[in-house]
This record gives sequence, structure tokens and C-alpha cells, in this order.
Amino acid sequence: MSVTSPPAPRHLAEPAPEPPPAPVEETLRAAGHRTREDVLTLLGALVGSTATTWLLYTRILPFSGAVGFVVVWYAVFVAFYAALTALTQPRRIVIDRVVAAIVMAAPALVGLALLSTVVTTVWKGMPALTHLNFFTDDMAGVKAEDPFTKGGIAHAILGTVIEVCIAVVIAMPLGLATAIYISEVGGKGAALVRTVVEAMTALPSIVAGLFIYTVWIVNLGMETSGLAASLALAVMALPIMARASEVVLRVVPNGLREASYALGAGRWQTVWKVVLPTARPGLATALTLGVARAVGETSPLLLTSGASTFFNADPTHNPMNSLPLFVYAAVSTGSPQMEDRAYAGAAVLLAVVLSLFLLARLAARGRKNR
Repeated sequence: MSVTSPPAPRHLAEPAPEPPPAPVEETLRAAGHRTREDVLTLLGALVGSTATTWLLYTRILPFSGAVGFVVVWYAVFVAFYAALTALTQPRRIVIDRVVAAIVMAAPALVGLALLSTVVTTVWKGMPALTHLNFFTDDMAGVKAEDPFTKGGIAHAILGTVIEVCIAVVIAMPLGLATAIYISEVGGKGAALVRTVVEAMTALPSIVAGLFIYTVWIVNLGMETSGLAASLALAVMALPIMARASEVVLRVVPNGLREASYALGAGRWQTVWKVVLPTARPGLATALTLGVARAVGETSPLLLTSGASTFFNADPTHNPMNSLPLFVYAAVSTGSPQMEDRAYAGAAVLLAVVLSLFLLARLAARGRKNR
């Protein structure tokens, strides 16, 4: 007769089950969640890194300069932030916080550079911007040493408007036709045309100026004028408009085209009455981007338009000034007052370019919402 031992207790016979791993969503939520302790850690890293950098950079090490101070401070801040976070958080959270600090520094740096450019330009041009005649008069008969109550940039503003309008009239139809050919027609030549357009988007502006100067002025014997400058600007704006328009046309759903074909419409009827109206907000964005590229160019104008100090509303005869050319000429004089006028003109040009990019963003947002 065999004797069997009683079974062991269940809690001793079987090991305790391991806790299931945390889901990915909970891990991401823990990494992105900010508690009061995390905020205090961030503030402590900011204060500690600032004090340490000030002590090392200005008192111990033989360094100077605001740029170097910011660079050293940022490196010390990342180190402080990682060390303080590691005191209470696991390794994956520390890596997440450090990477987030590094990634957020990139747009902050770009925004700081843009803000400093705008503020510096407006501040240095403020002595001339506060006078109304700066926007209503030209520089005919005005000397470099004359006060800001004399002279202005009205002739340059007028020249910029005329040259950019002519460039848009030339470049926009050609760019739109190129985009339609690439996206709607296709064929063997579409790939070649797309490659040429993409290569032209990186074309140096001085090359466009030399092209128009050689063909229009040297070979055809035309004079330097606003029309020649407009042709150079059209060469610069054409690839931007064509590439942006192509991207916009490709976004139009193919179902709209198929529905149009099913109703008996031809290819060109579909393009004209379905594709283009649907892509209208995006085409407005392409137009704005091309204008913004052309309005700030300087080097093509140096070779094609010439410089003048008086009003000239005829783009086919006599030199025609523009805002970029006025800024360049004013800085080249070496006069402090003309340099202030140059900064004021640059501020006006900067306001125009930023406004155009803002319009482009608003048009793109409207297309997305629609």
C-alpha cells in the first residue's frame, strides 16, 4: 500500500504570474503627459543652465558674444534637463524629453532668426519710415546728405508693381500650361519636362539675368528697361509656378475626372470645367509663391532694368527702378542716411514678401478645409 503525500499549496506550487507589459498607448501617454513635477524639472533646468552658463561663459572661460552664450546655454540646458528627468523617470521618458527639447529648438531657432531680421530691419529703417514723403516721393534731385523729409521710394514701388505684373502675365499661363501637360496629358515628354522644371527651380537668379541680357539686350539690341527686367523675373517665377501647379493638379481626385468622362466630356472639357475649378485655391497659392520669388530678386535687375531716381511708368523705354534695386543702390553709396533709407526700403519689401506668403498659407488652408 503506497502512501501519497498531500498536494502542495497552490500559492507555493505555481509561480506568481508576471504583470502584462504596458500597452504602447500607455507608454506614449506617460511620455507625453506633463505633471507638476515635470514642469518644476523644466524650470529647474532652465534656471540651473542659465546660472551655470553665465558663471562659466562670463566669469571663468575667456569667451564673449551673444551667439556663443546661447549655444553653450542650450548644450548645458539639455544636459541639466536629462539629469533632472532621470532622477524620477525611466530611461525611455528621459530619451523622449531630450529628443523633444532638441526637436523644438529647431523651429525656435528659425523663428528667432526671422524675428531678429524683421526687428533689425524695421528698427534701422524707422528714421525714414516715419515720414510720409518716403512713400509718396521719388529720389529725383535728392542728395545722399539730404534729410529724410526729402525723397522717397514711390518710383521704386511703382517699378516693382509694373515689373512683377508683367512677369506674372508671362509666367502664369506658361506655368499652368506646363503643369497641365505634365499631370493631365503625360506621354514620353512629360518626364523630361518635369525634370527641366525641377532643375530650373534651383536656377541662380544671376543666370536668368544673364540669359535675358544676352538674348534681349545684346543680340536683339533692346535697351535696358522694365520689360527686360520683367522677362528675367518671369524666367525666375515660371518654374515655381509650374511645379506648384503640377502638385496641386495631382491632388484633384481621379474620381472627378472619371465622372466627367462618364458623362461624355472630353479631356479638355474635363480639365477646363472640372480639374481647374477644383484646384483654384491651390493655383492661387502657386501664383502667390511665384510672385513672392520674383518680387525680391535683385541680381537679374542689375543687368536688365538699370537704375533711376525718377518716376517711369513706361516699361519699354528708359531705366526703371524697383525696391530690391533701390536697396542695393542705397547701400552702395556708403552714406549713413542712404543706409537708413535702404533699411526702410528693405522693410517695405519684407512686408510685401511676408504678406504674399501669408496669403499663400491662407489660400492653402482654405483648400484643405474645402
